Amino acid sequence: MWGPIVRRSRVALRRERFAMRDGDFVDLDWLDGRAGAPLLLVLHGLEGSSRSHYAGGLVGLAAARGWRGVVLNFRSCSGEPNRLPRFYHGGETGDLDEVVTALVAREPAAAIGAAGVSIGGNVLLKWLGERGTDAPKSLVAAVGISVPFDLGACARALDRGFSRVVYTANFLRTCRAKIREKAVRYPGFVDVAAALRARTFEEYDRAVTAPLHGFADEIDYWTRSSSGPWLARIRRPTLLLAALDDPFVPAETLPDVARLPEDVRAEFVPHGGHAGFIDGPPWRASSWAERRATAFLAERFAAVCSPA
Repeated sequence: MWGPIVRRSRVALRRERFAMRDGDFVDLDWLDGRAGAPLLLVLHGLEGSSRSHYAGGLVGLAAARGWRGVVLNFRSCSGEPNRLPRFYHGGETGDLDEVVTALVAREPAAAIGAAGVSIGGNVLLKWLGERGTDAPKSLVAAVGISVPFDLGACARALDRGFSRVVYTANFLRTCRAKIREKAVRYPGFVDVAAALRARTFEEYDRAVTAPLHGFADEIDYWTRSSSGPWLARIRRPTLLLAALDDPFVPAETLPDVARLPEDVRAEFVPHGGHAGFIDGPPWRASSWAERRATAFLAERFAAVCSPA
């Protein structure tokens, strides 16, 4: 609650509408800076955007270091409906791949570091695993914060007790609003009645996410979209940050640190909640995870930018 209620980003961002090959678009929100400076790419969480408190926090830390920054708003998350029937989902890596490819083509010599929070971290890690050794050389490092490595287990955690009443209800409220809006343009694009009845992620993913994006059912979606099985294929320096008391991500679903590949490190701390990690006095609280993420990326930027 600290993040959404108390935090306010004061960093001005410039919007770029990025045309996708399929005729749709995503909006990129830019922190401009010195030409050639390192670039921080931020991926937000479920129903988040560049306005999310953690996105503002990461971009603010990038600005303090003299970096540039860009937040990828997933389809339908920038404040304007996307054009096609489809939305985004936790395993959709095609849009990220298209954006990163374009960023590298624009500035082949620029060093890029990526940070993904929650679902955005799942997308980032899955993409890194899919690309493996073929990941762009310009992408020098990545950080995943509060990542749901097992989407099914995390959905079931959100669909129980307090989490269902508070968090899931809030997430699905905005999802249902998007369904109503899109149904006007694309009648019958999903079972709208079932979508509007959904009160759990299991029901919503069965009614919307799975059929709209080509999955057999919600189990198929969760299984094929989880980043956990892809970690072993990551070949870029990557840091995983998580809290053992995360109400969305059960501790037993965190990866076994001993089995992570050489390029992947994990720092799992006792407390921090989900994308919280509040640190410091109440009148000047900040996020330990965001500072740790940018410090890790700074190390990698320094390594690749230092003269031989």
